Amino acid sequence: MAANNRGHIRRRLTVLLASAAVCLNAMHPLVAHAQDPAFAPAVADDAKMLLRANELVYNQDAQRVTATGGVQIYYNRYRMVAQRVEYDQQTGRVSAVGNIELVEPDGNRIYADELDVTDDFGQGFLNALRVETTDNTRLAAESAERLPGDLMVLNNGVYTACLPCAEKPGKAPLWQVKAQRVIQNGQTKTIRLENARFELFGMPIGFLPFLEVPDHTVERKSGFLFPRMSLDDNLGFGLTVPYYHVFAPHMDATLSPTLYTGQGLLLQGEIRNRFENGQHTFRFAGINQRDPGAFDAGTSDRAANTRLMAASEARFEINPRWTFGWDVMVQNDNNFSRTYSLTGVSDNVFRNEVYLTGLGDRNYFDLRAIYFDIQDKEGVDRREQEQAIVYPSLDYQYIAPEPVAGGQLSITSNLTNLSRREDDFELVGTSDRYPGLDGSYSRFTTEAEWKRTFTTSGGLLLTPILAARGDAVRHTMSDPSFTSDGDSYSYDLRDSGGYGRYMLTAGLEARYPFLISTESSSHIIEPIAQVFVRPNEQHAGGLPNEDAQSFVFDATTLFERDKFSGFDRIEGGTRANVGVRYTGSFDNGVGLRGLFGQSYHLGGTNSFATDDLVNAGANSGLETDVSDFVGMAGVDLAGFGISAGARFDNDTFEVERTDAQLSYTTARISGSLAYTQIEAQPEYGSDTDTDLLQSASRFRINENWSLATSATWDLDDQEVIRRGIGVTYADECTIFTLAYADKPASTDANDWTVSARLEFRTLGDIAIGN
Repeated sequence: MAANNRGHIRRRLTVLLASAAVCLNAMHPLVAHAQDPAFAPAVADDAKMLLRANELVYNQDAQRVTATGGVQIYYNRYRMVAQRVEYDQQTGRVSAVGNIELVEPDGNRIYADELDVTDDFGQGFLNALRVETTDNTRLAAESAERLPGDLMVLNNGVYTACLPCAEKPGKAPLWQVKAQRVIQNGQTKTIRLENARFELFGMPIGFLPFLEVPDHTVERKSGFLFPRMSLDDNLGFGLTVPYYHVFAPHMDATLSPTLYTGQGLLLQGEIRNRFENGQHTFRFAGINQRDPGAFDAGTSDRAANTRLMAASEARFEINPRWTFGWDVMVQNDNNFSRTYSLTGVSDNVFRNEVYLTGLGDRNYFDLRAIYFDIQDKEGVDRREQEQAIVYPSLDYQYIAPEPVAGGQLSITSNLTNLSRREDDFELVGTSDRYPGLDGSYSRFTTEAEWKRTFTTSGGLLLTPILAARGDAVRHTMSDPSFTSDGDSYSYDLRDSGGYGRYMLTAGLEARYPFLISTESSSHIIEPIAQVFVRPNEQHAGGLPNEDAQSFVFDATTLFERDKFSGFDRIEGGTRANVGVRYTGSFDNGVGLRGLFGQSYHLGGTNSFATDDLVNAGANSGLETDVSDFVGMAGVDLAGFGISAGARFDNDTFEVERTDAQLSYTTARISGSLAYTQIEAQPEYGSDTDTDLLQSASRFRINENWSLATSATWDLDDQEVIRRGIGVTYADECTIFTLAYADKPASTDANDWTVSARLEFRTLGDIAIGN
């Protein structure tokens, strides 16, 4: 409260208390608490002071007013309750005793046994003090003094962000900081603890000459953050002491120097900017390695002495529909960021990209350029030169807002322009695959599709489908060849130059759903049949295949008009897809679903039986005129879900592929169990069977403790591939996590990891990785 208001305060308080003595008989006894909103005055600088008490005595000679019994005082955003309050008009001081609670304008609550302050609550002394802030941080002290300059000094204080134990209020909190002096500075918005001792579970674990933390009113405050520790065979023990600095409300930075016992000082930093329509982050790091010889011979880590990195990431909302951004990184060798686990750029494959995206109600636009940075320890970055440099790729989709000839018209376009500096070749068993070739490749594709659904009087749903597509392709890639152990592997690629191709499709889909209802359930059985008539795929398998390399035939792709995953391949020839879909629901909440069907190649060239650079359709189940059977089924219960999908050989009905998953969620336990089985696909590049079982679970031990586990089993080799376990404690002020993971089947020396993280609310966190 401003000092020039003190005269007004004294006059009002004197008149108020004198008047209250006359009107005292009209008042009712009150309980001492400051939570009577009807009694609170309006918030204003010139608001009147209000007082309530069971008894009031005014000594005119001594100019002293005494209020006792359930005293409540409201004045200019301050509220106070106590058992006894005395006001000395001559000195302008207010003293109070007994269950004192003072609520400050910002919402902080101060509890004390004794209080002696000026009448503006700006200066004074308090005994047996306890402060509760609006963000649930707590301060307690034997005594405190309020000083000019918005300072409060607490003697023999305790600071914590933990709530007191409801069952044992006197029990020490999970963590607390005890200090000889605690200085709360309202101008700098800080709390400084001098001669501080940190206690965990009531036991001292560390001592600091001083510790300064922001108070509850501050969202961001410059200062040192909690140190981090790490341990690595090649780097040694690392200690990071981050410093956080606020330049402005829209700009801050973190400087994180790390001293490694093996390699010296690593300097890493991050500068963040926020704008009205976006944000930008700049990261940098550098080190002059003290002992490069600690790394394996012939690696990029050993060859480098001075190592540098710079990265920039931004995202801007041009308007509600358009977004522009980038995420790029450069470094002077190919493994610096990964070796030192630099923040935000340590992935094995870092994707540099610049993008522009637009999203409307019925259209979508995405334009981006991409460069893949492969981070490995190889001395020569051959793997990176095998990756495509995309400049750019464009995807656009438009759906007409109004019906066209009573149906839906959609247009899809794609532009791909890329180059590669080295052939990307794989030899798996006897199968040779070329995911990419040296040279450049450009393709522009536009496709229009129209479809409309008619319903007959008998309930049959007929959907005619018409589609037209055109492609313009140009490449400068040469016919690949590879020799291994005297055997030559080659591929018939069209000569460098420009090519055009088209695809016209006329299709019809028929569905006849019928409903079966009982007293407790309903069931929908829906036979489905499709037929698509179209010419053969032009240049089938003779052009580069960059975006249609991954291919899985299952129940989810059975009724796709074009089952290839990208634009570089087109499904041609006449084909029919048939199947039956089932959906059931029961009054007890159980839901059932299922699908089973098959595909038939009726005429023309089967695109899935045509080889290309990666043999995309080989061993897929579609390479024969009559495909394999595909099916899926699922059950949904309260908290449980079971689903399974499979592909069965057309002749023997043997299982070629299985995907099954069980998920469950209860009050204490949640998790999933997934099973994957894939028969060998030698022509597709997989010469061994895959038989994996994966599990992940989380067990809530009680309100604070939880346990998480994960494991992957190779059922063919009957061994555990990887496993992990972690325990977590979390409450309102502390989060602790300890995790362990390993790869028992790995021969790598670094086949296990241990990590720990301890986070204290309002103080920071400690992270240890190994």
